[in-house]
Amino acid sequence: MDERAALSFLGDRLSHAGDDAAVVDGQVLTTDMLHETTDFPAGTTRYTAGWRSVGASLSDVAAMGAEATAAVAVYAAPEFAEGDLGEFVAGASDVCEAVGAEYVGGDLDESREFTAATTALGRTDNPVGRSGASPGEIVCVTGTLGRTGAALRLFADGEMDRANDLFRFEPRVGAGRAIAADATAMMDSSDGLARSLHQLAEASNCGFAVEFDALPVDEAVREVADDEGEVRERSVFFGEDFELVFTVPERELSAIRSESPTPISTIGEVTESGVEMDGERLADRGYTHGGE
Repeated sequence: MDERAALSFLGDRLSHAGDDAAVVDGQVLTTDMLHETTDFPAGTTRYTAGWRSVGASLSDVAAMGAEATAAVAVYAAPEFAEGDLGEFVAGASDVCEAVGAEYVGGDLDESREFTAATTALGRTDNPVGRSGASPGEIVCVTGTLGRTGAALRLFADGEMDRANDLFRFEPRVGAGRAIAADATAMMDSSDGLARSLHQLAEASNCGFAVEFDALPVDEAVREVADDEGEVRERSVFFGEDFELVFTVPERELSAIRSESPTPISTIGEVTESGVEMDGERLADRGYTHGGE
């Protein structure tokens, strides 16, 4: 089975599964694993790998509307080169510092390929799940879409410095905290905007109608894309951007925008059923381990 089928299988057996992170007595807990062959293109620095690995887990904390407190990581590699290890820890520490958390260590292991397994902790008394969206509300996203898609194109083209810069995203912990009081449903866009909308729709038993022209497509996407089809692919379906996708009553949006440190864009509305873009069905397609 692929990742989606495996998650469904586990969701039927684990009471805390189903959202971006588990919340137990106000403690938020999440874990991720990234591999060199699937997650770090050739040219990815160990600093970027440390930042991105830990950032992926911190993004799950953000998606719950929680305060991030700490993170740990397992660093596995064929050998422990001092420079590589030091850069990884520096990246992990810096992304934690960027969101007010602390990198507190982890574990070392030998592996045939470089692999990072990360865990992040947070705290909230009012977590935001995926199941509260209602027709008539609006759907919004933080930041910009397509950064990772553009970065992978730049890695392939040999523009390593710029690619690494785009690959290092800031987890939207601050925005998540600003959104949490009024959001009815929220998740991060690690699987891509299209798939995130389908996941929210399934969890909330609703639909969405969004407009492509309303999407905050990152300027780097249009710089690297060969045509509009590629722009759409990298911004809508590609995934791994780690922005927040959330629903909220429209009357609350102004207050959220004034509190959020990250720009927020309205991309459409919550409907009774179906997920559409520009009046046409939006494919349930995005990033999935083990197949589309």
